[in-house]
Amino acid sequence: MAEDHALARLHALAMADAAVRSALGDIVDLDQFAATAVATAATHGISITPDAIASSVRPDPLGMARWTSGLTSGAVWPPAHWLPIQVVPAANGLQIDWAYFGNRRLIEPFFEDSIRHALRTPLARMVRYRTSLHDFIGRADAEFSLKPSGFIFHMSRCGSTLVAQMLAALPENIVISEAAPIDTIVQLGRAVPGAANDQQAKALATMVAAFGRRRGGGERRYFIKLDSWHTLSLPLFRRAFPNVPWVFLYRDPIEVLVSQMRQSGTQMVPEFMHPSLYGIESYDPTQTEDYYARVLRAVCQAVLDDFGEGGGLVVNYRDLPEALFTQILPHFGVAFDAREGETMRAVASQDAKAPGSQFTGDSDSKQREATPAIHAAAGRHLDGVYRALEALRTRATP
Repeated sequence: MAEDHALARLHALAMADAAVRSALGDIVDLDQFAATAVATAATHGISITPDAIASSVRPDPLGMARWTSGLTSGAVWPPAHWLPIQVVPAANGLQIDWAYFGNRRLIEPFFEDSIRHALRTPLARMVRYRTSLHDFIGRADAEFSLKPSGFIFHMSRCGSTLVAQMLAALPENIVISEAAPIDTIVQLGRAVPGAANDQQAKALATMVAAFGRRRGGGERRYFIKLDSWHTLSLPLFRRAFPNVPWVFLYRDPIEVLVSQMRQSGTQMVPEFMHPSLYGIESYDPTQTEDYYARVLRAVCQAVLDDFGEGGGLVVNYRDLPEALFTQILPHFGVAFDAREGETMRAVASQDAKAPGSQFTGDSDSKQREATPAIHAAAGRHLDGVYRALEALRTRATP
């Protein structure tokens, strides 16, 4: 059909021409976008109607379009203004889906939030792109990316979002926070036998590189906050990035368990994260506190098991936010000036997961809220690893 052909030509034009992306990328209003797109297309000899444009970028408040067909496929990486948003299975193997983010910085607490924000723009909904995992890896050598300055691992509910948000306050920093495409690659070895070791490490290095390209032009540092269960894959990260330092944030287990009992994270739901991931072969589903404590023990024990290989630093939640300046950034080899320090400290006064809201400490309230079952589960499974982490921290602190 003529309209489909014209739309395909407009897609290709937007991907190839930075001026076209500049004209269309920041428009949110659908009517304005359609009118501007029609006029822009006409200057390049493409005849298309506003209705054809509008039908391709209809509002998608639930973000369901990212799961449907209709993406343009290609072998090469899209321009740096596109970022991977998911890894999906297809008949011809795993595929990388990309979305247009433009120059906009990733300042939301989690990458999933950034995806939803990006897909508010008609251009991001119109120009969707897909590469095969094979081409994604094979074409990566020509792509320039910042090397990671540091990885942020964590126990969960222990200040990692605060650290990421403080780092994201500086425009010179790229901060990726719990991006699902990275997790998919990390889990690839479990889903595809034989995918581990060098092949999986190359896939991980490629995915990290895809997020580390300069979109604004002034980025100088690159930090990645990972999911809590990624400590179980520390050997993979060291294989892919042998010289990149990492930090592990942890907290009094009682307080973490109380937080998880208030609202459990994905890692605590057996239907989402199979117990075998944590080495748990059997459990009593009625003993929620006990299961959560066993999950947290596996996350922490992985750090203890791998710490001797080097590159790591453990930091207790109670030392934040000042530990970012006195311990974490020095460990990452990152220097900062007084202005940057003030900018980052200003973020620490806000709730990291609800920017704009005032932060209030909750350690005391969580300690009071802890039930006998929480205390018992922590005693059985977490006291030992917590003491071992504290010993490592004390040894490393001057």
